[in-house]
Amino acid sequence: MATSLPPLDGVFAALAHPARRAMVERLVRGEAATGELAERHEMTLSAVLQHLEVLRSAGVVASEKRGRVRVFRLRPEVLEGANRWFADQQARFWKAGLAAMDAALKEKDRG
Repeated sequence: MATSLPPLDGVFAALAHPARRAMVERLVRGEAATGELAERHEMTLSAVLQHLEVLRSAGVVASEKRGRVRVFRLRPEVLEGANRWFADQQARFWKAGLAAMDAALKEKDRG
């Protein structure tokens, strides 16, 4: 069953803030509770929760309540969608550049 991924605009917007990127970097290593994600940042717990909500709303992270603790985990398939977009753009860039270089070399050979 295919799952639909969140729109890339939301993913990129969520990753635009350095604190949110740092939270994602931490979650690459595995799940983490809110408190653990908050201890690395000099901001209020409320601000950390707002950042986590942006990541959750964009689909970058998922969370679940375990007793009295909220635990967050990364949704790598969402980041993979963003990675595919970047890879496609880079491939187009190089393809166009190499085609232009090929055309220039052929023109030089003719002239």
